[in-house]
Formats: sequence, structure tokens, C-alpha cells
Amino acid sequence: MIMGAVQVQQSLNYQLGLLHFAHLLVTVDGFVDEREKKAMHDLQLEEQISEPVYLEFEKTITPKSEREVFQQGVTLLNQCSEQEKLCALVHLYRMAEADNLVHVKEVRLLLYSLKATNVEFEDVVLSARMVKAGKDFALTHQRI
Repeated sequence: MIMGAVQVQQSLNYQLGLLHFAHLLVTVDGFVDEREKKAMHDLQLEEQISEPVYLEFEKTITPKSEREVFQQGVTLLNQCSEQEKLCALVHLYRMAEADNLVHVKEVRLLLYSLKATNVEFEDVVLSARMVKAGKDFALTHQRI
């Protein structure tokens, strides 16, 4: 029973940490466009983040400064497993490159995030490529 509660807490830390960093990534240029809103919604669906968790996140994020959001994200992700941290940073990397234009502030955020969570950039890139290859493979086989 206790192990299940620990797993749920780790999952919640992962989801909230990921949301904190994703929020920073999409707002780093000063505004959030429709593509970025869709990316946040897709992230919520892919990571099975419940609506109550997402709404609570939205409510608590508003009064915080960029620095506070970053620090809270670091605190949450550093309570996660190495695999969860890597997965969160792969999401951020994929979101940053989604529009084929990576803003300087996005690069800075990714670099600070890597340093704060002790995740290697090469691991993020390799994992992101593996995810993309898996999706490409799945799409190819759906058409056959």
C-alpha cells in the first residue's frame, strides 16, 4: 500500500515538474500562440495528466515569477527517478524543436534544466531521436 502511494507521488512530481518546465518553454518568448497551447494539451494527454491536476497547476502558476516556476520545476523533477527526469527533458527538447525554430531563450532554458537535473544532453538527443524513429515506424506500418 505504501509503495503505491510513493509511486503516485513520484508520478505527480513528474507530471507537475514537466508542466512547470513546459510552461516556461512555451512562455519564454513572451506570448503563447495556438500551436503552443496545442502542444501543452497534447502533453497533458500523452502523459495522462488529469484535468484536476492541470487546473490546479494553472491556478498556482499564475502568481509566480519565471525564476520561481523554474525552481519549483527543478525541485519536483529532482524528486523523480533518472528515467523520469530524462523523459521530461526529452519532452522539452521535442517541444523546442517542434516548430523548426529554436529561440535562444529556449536553448538557455534547456541548458539550465539539464544542469539543474544532472541529465546529459546527449542522452536527451538520443532518446528524442528514438522516440521520433518509433513514431515514424508506427506511422509507416499503419499505412501498410
